[in-house]
Amino acid sequence: MKTYGFDGDAPQLSGQRKVTSVYVYEAPLRLWHWVTVLSIIVLSVTGYFIGKPLPSVPGEATFNYVMGYIRFAHFTAGYILAVGLLGRVYWAFVGNHHAREIILVPVWDKQWWKEFFFEIRWYLFLERYPKKYIGHNPVGQIAMASFLWITLFMCVTGFALYGEGTGAGSWAHSAFGWVIGAFGSSLDVHNWHRLAMWGIVLFVMVHVYAAIREDIMSKQSMISTMVSGFRMFKD
Repeated sequence: MKTYGFDGDAPQLSGQRKVTSVYVYEAPLRLWHWVTVLSIIVLSVTGYFIGKPLPSVPGEATFNYVMGYIRFAHFTAGYILAVGLLGRVYWAFVGNHHAREIILVPVWDKQWWKEFFFEIRWYLFLERYPKKYIGHNPVGQIAMASFLWITLFMCVTGFALYGEGTGAGSWAHSAFGWVIGAFGSSLDVHNWHRLAMWGIVLFVMVHVYAAIREDIMSKQSMISTMVSGFRMFKD
């Protein structure tokens, strides 16, 4: 089944079978999306302060445990992000075909590449009229697939640094201790982990802009679709 446009098995917007709304994203996928959003916000803010700690303050440690709480929040959000990522991969196999769009990107399909370059021109304001998609358009598929790989990288490097702190014998050190050796040192892992964080921040900015832009210019719902699950077509 094709995952782009309204070709093939997808409902048509023109002719005798006009569509006003289509159920696209199932509840588990929408839950993953918003849990991931919250996790990334917490991880980015706390991760920044872990890399650039707050200045030391005098007094009893019991009343000045700010960095401890920050690290705890970071670790908790990291666990949630990792579990959510595993759940997202699982749902790609048991959910509807829209759940697989960002897992199995049809890069072998010539028509998909035509759609991809059309979307690039559309985002660059070189096309006058947009195409409508029930799920992700080809550019969105590539972007979200890249996001999943970056998130996986963040989980692996993050748990490697976490395992270094928990020490030999902990599950994190046993499972991800090899990562530090592969990169050369824990400082190298930390630097790549932090660089990937800024990559995710950049992705979020572009993602939000693209969603709002499509919601307005392509006359199809984007943001509300990730709340209700239904994509609304406005003409």
